[in-house]
Amino acid sequence: MTEHGDYLIRGSALDGRVRALAVDATHVVGKLAQVHETAPAATAALGRVATGALLLGALLKQEQHLVTLRVRGDGPAGTVLASANGRGEVRGLIGNPRPEIEQVHDGKLNVSGAVGRHGHLTVVRDMGLRHPYNSTVELVSGEIGQDLAYYFARSEQTPSALGVGVFVDRMGVVDAAGGYLIQLLGGLKDDELEQMEEEIAALPHPTTMLRAGEKPEQILARVFGDGFQMLHRGPVRFYCPCDRDRAERALRLLGGDALEELRQDEEKRGHSDVVCEFCRTAYRFSLADIDRLIAEAA
Repeated sequence: MTEHGDYLIRGSALDGRVRALAVDATHVVGKLAQVHETAPAATAALGRVATGALLLGALLKQEQHLVTLRVRGDGPAGTVLASANGRGEVRGLIGNPRPEIEQVHDGKLNVSGAVGRHGHLTVVRDMGLRHPYNSTVELVSGEIGQDLAYYFARSEQTPSALGVGVFVDRMGVVDAAGGYLIQLLGGLKDDELEQMEEEIAALPHPTTMLRAGEKPEQILARVFGDGFQMLHRGPVRFYCPCDRDRAERALRLLGGDALEELRQDEEKRGHSDVVCEFCRTAYRFSLADIDRLIAEAA
């Protein structure tokens, strides 16, 4: 099931010497904003991180592999995090969904004001091995897109052009969200590189193109014309793999003493709720359930 037709394309250009991706994630970001009840600037911050995660997730070799982007800035929004797998499924969270800041600054959503201009961006790739691969760079702007481009240049030595954006209307509704990633894989001639740089520099903002009705294919056609070969087209969606079993395992990890305290605290209510941070789903455990877990921990 897709999020109302949101999708991502991945392909190559210039005889495989350039890799290019583009995504329309409008409804995915809208779902994230709805779940976390974010203010406009926080919506844009979370949406940009989630869009970046989807673009990086499309580079994973296996569908079950996972990439996580974690932005820890010095702004009032706190940690902004999103995880995407190779199937185009993404979830995310933000420490403070309604930071008390000026939501719009210089005519744009105040993402750097929410995130902060100082801090770190960490990319974690979980390939199913014993230890995930992770790399951290300093934030250069807190605008997310520039920070991700810096990550590629610094950590992966891959020259990349990246644009991500979220447009929120006056009612706080996500009207457009998406982006593109173009990576140079080597072997380009000077004139080819110069022409491509000019085309990329001339690109409107991602949300300007999406709001005008352009599809991911049309975004990349602006750069490569007919010289783009599509290798993959797939849906993207908000998805959280949490379930009651995972919630119960989280309770078990508390240990017997903590479970005893939890039971005492929840005596009057008669139950305890475990709420998933990513999708806000609440899993209810009765006092009898907690008693069972206490007995099993003994």
